[in-house]
Amino acid sequence: MKLKNNKNKSYITPRHTPTITSRGLSECNKETSIYNNDPEMKFVKENFDRQTSQRFEEYEQRMITNRQKCKEQCDKDIKQIIVKDKIEKSLEEKVEKCCLKCGCVLGGGVAPAWGLISGLVYAGWSHYVSAVAEKAATNAGVRAGFEGLRDFFLLDKLIPISRIENCINPTNYSKKMTYILFTQEIKNSMCEGAQNSGKAFCSATKQQTQQAFSEAAAKLADDAVSMAKLAETEALDAATPALTTYTNAIIASIIVIVVIALVMLIIYLILRYRRKKKMNKKEQYTKLLKE
Repeated sequence: MKLKNNKNKSYITPRHTPTITSRGLSECNKETSIYNNDPEMKFVKENFDRQTSQRFEEYEQRMITNRQKCKEQCDKDIKQIIVKDKIEKSLEEKVEKCCLKCGCVLGGGVAPAWGLISGLVYAGWSHYVSAVAEKAATNAGVRAGFEGLRDFFLLDKLIPISRIENCINPTNYSKKMTYILFTQEIKNSMCEGAQNSGKAFCSATKQQTQQAFSEAAAKLADDAVSMAKLAETEALDAATPALTTYTNAIIASIIVIVVIALVMLIIYLILRYRRKKKMNKKEQYTKLLKE
């Protein structure tokens, strides 16, 4: 009767042994795994560990291979950059040195040398022009002195022309005493008494006083000097355009040489700045590749 009553009550649980093992962790021992003694789970776990280890090894091998490839490529790029940089650097340095050398040669050697040579040539040309002008003045003075003395009261009608020519020379044509003494000598030797009284020269010596006659003779020297100065001025004026043209050519050539030298130096500075800037960028890029 009592057993029957217990059967009908749902809150009374009969005692029995469970046939299924629970896979949950016990509250009393949470750190102890229930799979340690399970062959199936142990197999699964070992298989998982093996596959995971294999995959990690494969990944590590791929990483090593990739790193090696990357390093080789990096080294190759660096070598190419270095070779290219050497070529470009060599070319740029050659251009820079050429520009610098040309600029230094033109500015420091050619321009001063050309200026010196041009100055010497100009000085020589100026001296030549002065000598030519002086010679022209002397010739004109001698000719004017001779003509003035020849026409002095028709003196050529009284004495031979050769005597007048021998009297006037480049050293005495401008001296007044040359003409005064010569005319006085002719007067004393050719016009004394009634000798040659019909000649114009002798008539003039008798009609004029000694002072007036000497002043007229001295004026021949002044006329000769005036003609000499006029001839010298004309010679210098004729040579002035040539001197001016030559001077302008010298100045223009020196300016051109200096400008070319400055342009070469400017090109050198620009190329040097660009090369340094490019080298800095390449150094930074090389450092990045090495890192």
